[in-house]
Amino acid sequence: MNVVLFGPPGAGKGTQAKELAKHYQIPHISTGDILRANVRDGTELGKEAKGYMDKGELVPDDVLIGIIKNRLAESDCKPGYLLDGYPRTTPQADALSAILEVIGMPLEVVLNIDVADEELVTRLCGRHMCTCGESYHMKFNPPEKENVCDACGAELYQRDDDKEDVIRQRLDSYKEKTQPLINYYKEKGLLVDIDGTGAIDRVFSDICNILDQYK
Repeated sequence: MNVVLFGPPGAGKGTQAKELAKHYQIPHISTGDILRANVRDGTELGKEAKGYMDKGELVPDDVLIGIIKNRLAESDCKPGYLLDGYPRTTPQADALSAILEVIGMPLEVVLNIDVADEELVTRLCGRHMCTCGESYHMKFNPPEKENVCDACGAELYQRDDDKEDVIRQRLDSYKEKTQPLINYYKEKGLLVDIDGTGAIDRVFSDICNILDQYK
């Protein structure tokens, strides 16, 4: 099965991707991970990408799609793949579609984990951290004593990117960038919306019910 997975910050996409890859024995391909691996391994495309990254520039689409094409050509992708973090734009989606047709591995389904903004804000802005490394959630996993770490007794703090105004900006940015892709894949008849509200196991089961059709 050949799958792309979408989901806004806080939707649980990363958790589901790992479990799905394990369950279906297909690789979870994160573009960030394979980009870093190519840079680390010093591949030709990795060297080219590093040149842009060192200058603080975005890696061009043609370099990124080349790296993805090489990754999909590896033997572990023969049973299928789960793409996470790509495509991010409509031109990237067009490029990906062309590459997948050439290598005979066209997309079969695009999963969109959908969660209401207010639920995402509750999930994300409830997180508090401790300098000792412990992490808590004020609603789902609170410390025994308010704002005090169970492990070391230090005062908990909230990261700037976990504050409500920043989270809402992140969600607005995600929707602005991703909505054209949602429409793109919906028009192609590939998009399936998944209700990401509720227990992790229930969401996983719902996704499996969809993906089992492509085994």
